[in-house]
Amino acid sequence: MRLHPLSIPVRVVSRGVGLAWAFLIGGVAVGGRDPLLVSGAVVLAALVLVAVAGYEVAYYRRFEYELTDDSLDIRSGVFSRREREIPLRRVQNVDVTRSFVARLLGIAEVDVETAGGGGTEANLRFVGRGEADRLQDAIRERRAALQRADSGADDATTEGDAARTEADAAAAERVGGETLFELSDRDLLLYGALSFDPRLASGVLALAPFVAPFVGRRVELSGLGLAVVVAFAVVGVLALWLASAAARVVQFYGFRLRRVGDDLRYERGLLQRRDGTIPLSKLQTVAVEENVLMRRYGFASLAVETAGYAPGSQPSGGSEAAVPLAAREDVLALARTLEDFHDFELSRPPERARKRYVRRYALVGLAVVAGGLAVDQFLVDVPWFAVVPLLALAWPGARYAHANRGYDLGPDHVVAQAGFWTRRTRVVPYRRVQTLIDRRTVFQRRWDLATVVFDTAGSRSISAGDAAAIDRDGEEAAALVGDVQERVLASVYDAGENEP
Repeated sequence: MRLHPLSIPVRVVSRGVGLAWAFLIGGVAVGGRDPLLVSGAVVLAALVLVAVAGYEVAYYRRFEYELTDDSLDIRSGVFSRREREIPLRRVQNVDVTRSFVARLLGIAEVDVETAGGGGTEANLRFVGRGEADRLQDAIRERRAALQRADSGADDATTEGDAARTEADAAAAERVGGETLFELSDRDLLLYGALSFDPRLASGVLALAPFVAPFVGRRVELSGLGLAVVVAFAVVGVLALWLASAAARVVQFYGFRLRRVGDDLRYERGLLQRRDGTIPLSKLQTVAVEENVLMRRYGFASLAVETAGYAPGSQPSGGSEAAVPLAAREDVLALARTLEDFHDFELSRPPERARKRYVRRYALVGLAVVAGGLAVDQFLVDVPWFAVVPLLALAWPGARYAHANRGYDLGPDHVVAQAGFWTRRTRVVPYRRVQTLIDRRTVFQRRWDLATVVFDTAGSRSISAGDAAAIDRDGEEAAALVGDVQERVLASVYDAGENEP
């Protein structure tokens, strides 16, 4: 099979035009008003565009793919030939992306991601819309068949049961699977308003040392001048809020989550439509996420981490975000349809951990005050004393952090909660735990505290985002590691006993 013929002009425009324009602008800038140099830049830009077009034609002619019963085979390469055979058993996600232009042309981009991969294993850019849907469905069905064959389920199923199973699957496919969640326009706008991340302001704060001298020379930072600066700061925060909300609305417009066979299938996006799969067989962790605003109004998001990829990770770009926004009770109910976990009651860190947080936040406040004083002394006159009241926030901040950390052990799952701005309650099946880590920093050892990490195959292992029981008593942490280790081994043993 080959790519769609329209992939040639689309790829030429997306790659060649930008490159040719860069050569043209660079040549004009260097040549100035010299007509000979400007003409040379124009010719060079045209040659670059022709070269890119020739390369894309050759790429199209030498790119072939074939979907077999157990692999996706790809042969490509213009200057050097490359042949890849991707086992369907390892396929993690099959994402179909359609930009606005692609939708007009009836083409789509297909990304095939595998467990443990550092990026997209296969990129088909572009194929016809119907071919993209066919590949997505065929890969899902053949991967499921291979998994059933590996578990021996096919041998244990009678011919009549198999026929009924296939008929049920075909019927489910005709109706598009079971719809689990749809994001209404009202909830989409609400999600955009509630999903503001205060850390976005860090980009503005990073520019403060460069802007402060410029402002100081032109604005008197007292009286009316200070009021103007504060007003501009408020407007800037509101602008960041609106930009964040708009980005969320564009990203999750028309969000729908369906269950098709053993997979979850999502659709989302306004300008760029994304359609992908979340294989439940590779699910590692279920996470209920709530930022400060969501907690205030009783909302939450649901995310699932699968082997190799997690919400927001590349290249899927957040395909595992199962529910962007819903009432917290509804989110928990849906989470239990994916993992039937227990009603948990979290155990909080010991009281001395809260005292540690008070000291930590007090030191942060002192650092902010010292920074303001340094700016006042060496850069521009500022009312640095205005940040002194921040020191009083150390106690409530420590109490808030302490109240949002904890863990609970259930019959089949461990539940761990952490997070300040965004609280994440992660549910990890014992059978998915790969490593237990008893981690004690220099500062924790002073307080006889430890953190127990429940490491899984999700990609958040790399970004230090695993489920963890944070700041537990040292002896309790050691006992917790032993207890969870026994439960993990028992779950693996039980799974082996239940296999046919």
